[in-house]
Order: sequence, then C-alpha cells, then structure tokens
Amino acid sequence: MEKIIIYTDGGARGNPGPAAVGVVICDETGKTLKEYSEYLGERQTNNEAEYQAVILALKKAKALYGKEKIKSVEIEIRSDSELLVKQINGQYKVAEPRMQALFMEVWNLKVELGHIRFITIPREQNKEADRLVNEALDVKSQKATLF
Repeated sequence: MEKIIIYTDGGARGNPGPAAVGVVICDETGKTLKEYSEYLGERQTNNEAEYQAVILALKKAKALYGKEKIKSVEIEIRSDSELLVKQINGQYKVAEPRMQALFMEVWNLKVELGHIRFITIPREQNKEADRLVNEALDVKSQKATLF
C-alpha cells in the first residue's frame, strides 16, 4: 500500500489574530511532493488554524490522488498540536462550538479516505509546515502595509 506523510501547521499572530496554514505532503521516503499555504483571515485562533490546516491537507491529498485512488493510500498526518491530535483521536473532548464544527469537517473528510492516522510530533520536526504558515502571514502583512 502506498503511503504519504502530511505535515500540517496552523498559526495565529495574536491568538485570535491574523492566521494561516501550511501543509507539506511527502512520500514515504520523506521526499516532498507538494507544499501548500493559505491565509485564513484576521480573527482566527491557533487551534482553529491547526484544524484548518488538516482540512486543507485532506482536501489537497484527495485532489492530488483522486477520489478512488486515495482510498488505497495510507495517510499519516503529523502535527505539533497535541490538542488537535488528541481530539481527532478521541482522547480529548471537543467542547468549543466553533471547534466542534471544524472537528466535524475533518471527520467527514476522514470518512472518505482510506487508512489515516494522526500523530503528534515535536515542533522541531514540523519546520517546513511552520515556514509556510509564516510566509503566508508575512506576505499578507506586507500587502497590508502597501495600501
């Protein structure tokens, strides 16, 4: 079975504040296949951004492999957000209504895919996804100061 490893990160400056996400999709050898980043807006929390990163990652993986092939691909989501991983894995309850909506979106995307697992990694192992978050925030910040 083919395997992909996806690194996700989300961040908000100010929490809540301007937020962005970063996603790095790699093959099982660690070779980067695709990178994505996206600016989310002005009033997001770090936790909301972390969920949005996973949502973007799952949508991009599905688009990259196609609706049928993705079902036969083993997916490993790696995040430095212990809260996110423990909530998705059912170890922590999702109490906040806005977080519940994001959780449900992840859950619904997860159902459409094949074998998927979520693991927590140290922040030092998530540098590329973090770089993408900061680049998206910096670009938006630079554009805001130009006008």
